[in-house]
Amino acid sequence: MVSLNPVRILKHEAEEDKAETARLSSFVGAIAIGDLVKSTLGPKGMDKILVSHGRNEGQVVITNDGATILKAVGIDNPASKILVDISRVQDDEVGDGTTSVTVLAAELLREAEKLIDQKIHPQIIIAGWRKATQVARDALTATSMDNSADSAQFHEDLMNIARTTLSSKILSQHKEYFSKLAVDAVLRLKGSGNLSAIQIIKKTGGTLEDSFLDEGFLLDKKIGVHQPKCVENARILIANTPMDTDKIKVFGSRVRVDSMAKIAELELAEKEKMRDKVNKILKHNVNVFINRQLIYNYPEQLFADAGVMAIEHADFDGIERLALVTGGEIVSTFDNPELVKLGLCDVIEQIMIGEDTLLRFGGVALGEACTIVIRGATQQIIDEAERSLHDALCVLAATVRETRIVYGGGCSEMLMACAVQSEAAKTPGKDSVAMESFAKALQTLPTTIADNAGYDSAQLVSELRAAHSQGFNNMGLNMDVGKIGCMKELGITESFVVKRQVLLSAVEAAEMILRVDSIITSAPRKRTEDRGHC
Repeated sequence: MVSLNPVRILKHEAEEDKAETARLSSFVGAIAIGDLVKSTLGPKGMDKILVSHGRNEGQVVITNDGATILKAVGIDNPASKILVDISRVQDDEVGDGTTSVTVLAAELLREAEKLIDQKIHPQIIIAGWRKATQVARDALTATSMDNSADSAQFHEDLMNIARTTLSSKILSQHKEYFSKLAVDAVLRLKGSGNLSAIQIIKKTGGTLEDSFLDEGFLLDKKIGVHQPKCVENARILIANTPMDTDKIKVFGSRVRVDSMAKIAELELAEKEKMRDKVNKILKHNVNVFINRQLIYNYPEQLFADAGVMAIEHADFDGIERLALVTGGEIVSTFDNPELVKLGLCDVIEQIMIGEDTLLRFGGVALGEACTIVIRGATQQIIDEAERSLHDALCVLAATVRETRIVYGGGCSEMLMACAVQSEAAKTPGKDSVAMESFAKALQTLPTTIADNAGYDSAQLVSELRAAHSQGFNNMGLNMDVGKIGCMKELGITESFVVKRQVLLSAVEAAEMILRVDSIITSAPRKRTEDRGHC
């Protein structure tokens, strides 16, 4: 006789959520993440305070950057983690749109939940979404513009993109100043898009408008005692090597001596080793030596006697970037001077920023290298300004590579929504219902932008939809006055790459979560008492 009791195949503590329970758990988690960052969307979005615990206890971050918020939030729900990942990927790929992609994915799942309640199968919803995605992408591509042939117009497009990106950040009050700063920095790259050549240094003090772009490379380090403070036609050896002595480390070894004279002999032997290493370095015919590790007093004195500028403890990111911009290589052994590629620059000099002394490398081999120095009243303001500027630089670099642009202010989302709605009306079967839900999800982005600004979103979005239906495809939300307006005249422009990435990433993430019909949690590893003997 067959038992009617369910057969359990999982380990005792493993858990499995099936069908509706699993789907509901996924939807609730993803929608909660979307609601968490929704209030930060748009030019009038609000900020969040993130308070750290554990190792960085008490550290405070104030931001409205979606990727930063989601990175800091500890999450247990598996579906929520997928949204956190797409936000991070969006940040890595194009730098901006991290909040938009999370909100759109969450709204797609909110609409999917309603359709599943109407007994429409997830695979039918996914089929409808795929058709809608293609229609939306085609509509976005058709309305994108490319002004790269006209350098003056393209420069204005880049300025508008920078202004639009910064308008939702802490730098919105100074967006004109920082837009010019970001565009100048990116255009120096001459289309390479290599953002490693742009160094960002943060210094508290002054105001945000005291920030500036320096056409050189700045290193926040000090020169050794009695060494030259300014070097022209610098030949730079960049190293990552211990300068105390190359000790032979034998665990538990001891040295016993029977007199103080023997200790003096040991110290002398160590000094000789240091001197040999310094002499090997000097054979490279350099006048500047930069080391990632410490340079101790005795080698520093030897470098000073030889008239060589020695800079110690340049962090790894510092020497990596320095090697890039000066054209040198990082070395750790010095036996073959002829094989070593030295870094070159016209001048190394000290400059003052606030009360701090920094080193400026002028006329570096990589001509596009530059440094942006951010000033501000508090560390939190400077950190948020850096995040904002990083987003603008990433978007501008992406736009220089892929030069097409689209209009912002909810214009592109409404354009795609109207195109999908129109196609859904011609599509037979249940796919059309999924396509309509897709269009509704797209319309929630302009709705949220209006809500966050404190305006009547229902009125504004209905006016915007009507304008697009009548063929006014440049219309969007003007959040300065709370009305719809022409985005072309207002100069509210966004990068085509960012919008396309938001659309595709959000749909892929929502589709992945919608496919789930079971969540299996593995049994935790049992911790037993360690009976081993030390």
